[in-house]
Formats: sequence, C-alpha cells, structure tokens
Amino acid sequence: MPDIAAVKAALAGQRIETPSWGYGNSGTRFKVFAQAGVPRTPFEKLDDAAQVHAFTGVAPKVSLHIPWDRVEDYAALAAYAKERGLELGAINSNTFQDDDYKLGSVCHPDAKVRRKSVDHLLECVDIMDATGSTDLKLWFADGTNYPGQDDVVGRQDRLAEALAEVYARLGDEQRLLLEYKFFEPAFYTTDVPDWGTSYAHCLKLGPKAQVVVDTGHHAPGTNIEFIVAFLLREGKLGGFDFNSRFYADDDLMVGSADPFQLFRIMHEVAKNGGLDAAMNVAFMLDQCHNIEAKIPAVIRSVMNVQEATAKALLVDLDALRDAQRAGDVLAANAVLMDAYNTDVRPLLRELRQEQGLAPDPVAAYRDSGRQERIAAERVGGEQAGWGA
Repeated sequence: MPDIAAVKAALAGQRIETPSWGYGNSGTRFKVFAQAGVPRTPFEKLDDAAQVHAFTGVAPKVSLHIPWDRVEDYAALAAYAKERGLELGAINSNTFQDDDYKLGSVCHPDAKVRRKSVDHLLECVDIMDATGSTDLKLWFADGTNYPGQDDVVGRQDRLAEALAEVYARLGDEQRLLLEYKFFEPAFYTTDVPDWGTSYAHCLKLGPKAQVVVDTGHHAPGTNIEFIVAFLLREGKLGGFDFNSRFYADDDLMVGSADPFQLFRIMHEVAKNGGLDAAMNVAFMLDQCHNIEAKIPAVIRSVMNVQEATAKALLVDLDALRDAQRAGDVLAANAVLMDAYNTDVRPLLRELRQEQGLAPDPVAAYRDSGRQERIAAERVGGEQAGWGA
C-alpha cells in the first residue's frame, strides 16, 4: 500500500504554474466578456496570481504571454513577482494576432513575414534572459485552409529552419517547448498537428527541445496518457498545458469535463517519475475563464490537479504489477479504480492545515472579501484580455 507520508510529501512538493491570461478577460470567438475587478496591467495579474499561491501553497510560478504582458522593464516585473512570493515561468510567444500572419508565421511563404515572426521569438528569449525564465513555449496557428494552398513539405522546412535559429539562441539553462494542436484555426492542414510532429522536430533540434502536451488539443478518443507515457520514456515531455475540453476546443477548467482522464494522465506521470524535480516537467494551466470569476476558478483548477495527483499517488503499484504479471485484467483495472474512487479531499485538507493553509482554498478566498475589494478598486483604465 502507498505510504501516506510519502504521498503527502509529493503533494507538498508539487508546483503548478498559472497563466497570466487566465486572470484577464476572455470569451468565445464571437465575444470577449468583461468582468469587474479584472487586472489592467501585468503587475495586477501578478497580484491575483499571488492570491492563488497564498491560498493553495503550490502555485508560485506565472506564465507570461507576449505581447499581452509586454512591459518596459522585465527585470522590474520579475522583482515585483519575487516580492509577492512568485517567479516568472514560461514565456509564451504570439504569432497569430497580426494581419501579417494570415497565411502563417514561421511557415509563411513570404520570407519577410517569416523574419518578423522569428524576430518575435528571439525577443521572447531576450525576455527570458531578463526575467530568469527557463522555458520558451511555442504554439503556432500556422496551417492551410485549402488543398494546394501551399507546399506541405516546404512549410515543414520553413518551420525547422525557424526552430533551429531560435534553438541556437537559447542559453544553457533554457529550453524550447513545442506545443501542438490537431486543428484550428487552419481547416485543411496544421503545421504542428500532433505530438509526433512536435516530437520529430524536438528530436532533431536536441536535448533543450521538448514537447508540450495540451490536454485539450486532441481528437476525441485519443489516449493522451499513452502519449504522456511515451514522451516520459523518451525524456521529451517538457510540460503540460492543463485544461479540459468536451467538443473541440480546450479552454474549460482542467478536470471539469473528464476528471477520470486527468487521473489516468497523472497516474502515468507519477508512475514514470514525472513528479521528480529532476525530470523538469512543467505543470502549467492554460485556460480562459469566460463566465466564472477568475481567481477562484484558477484556485479550483489547481485543486483539481492536486486531487488527480493524490489519487494517482494512491495507486497500489505493487498490486497493480502483480495483477499485470498474472494477466488478471479485472484485478489490474480494479487497482486503478480503487485509487480513483478514493475521496482524497480529507487528505488534502489535512495537508493544507499542516502547512498553515485553509483547508478549503476556494471558500477561504471567498471569505477574504478580496474579490469585492478589487471590483471596487480597479475602476478605470483598460482591462487586460485577449489582445490587450
């Protein structure tokens, strides 16, 4: 049986990175919805992220998105984060919100557009240098809408050339994390549509290039935990973008649509060493909170990851392996189901109290009155959001 003290230690050491854009306004492709109290600057986003960390104890890193989080002095932004018990995490590039990128960015047929997009990626590495970030996260909306629109192999050549230039610019402690998405916004071909494409490019680039698994970026029925296990085995799993999907997009809160899938993913992570600090797997949220309040939604998302992780750590691996070796299919499945069906909330409440935290972070934040205060104080100016 799992050692509860060891389970608690693993949970206490877990780190979950929150996204700066998760604190801003967002919406659908039709409408961005405004909420009272939303941050107006990257500094106010960090103030909100600090609340998530204060109430959960496991969210000290914040991902930035450029240009949404562009400031004049990135060292000052990093210092501001440190004063609030935070550090700046992955730097996310943006090569999809400019008219020049209508036909792509790094894969565009026009060399001038490709140069512009690569220069932006290099700017992101400069920002990494200034903030102390070690992760450059790349997602490309590049693709085509019609057969014959562009040369498929030619676009892969352009992608490889751009990635190689950016990779060469990385420092010794920095890495490139390449995300994939099997469709959207391109409707015919996507230039990085799946984990295999990302893996192939990262393998060619070298050890500082790894794959990001966004849990919402897969076709229905895809066995994401197999992908995770394979990439861990190969040493190429750089991190996650945690979220949840039901139909085709990926912006629901992690664990909200299919918590059993999240458990299965975290089982492969825990079983294959993905929680070990030496593996350097980044557990990042990538979500937009369109209709729910931002800070409590991020807190709840962190808790969802914690709960799935706790259940994964409770899997009796000895019993599981015995059943697998014996070919006892039902017994092996029952071991997993026993862990999944365990109510881990009392364990997590106990752990939080041992850490001096409130046992229910969402309720504690609600009772703090901060949501009402920021709604009253953050009046005027331009709220942060997509494109802002």
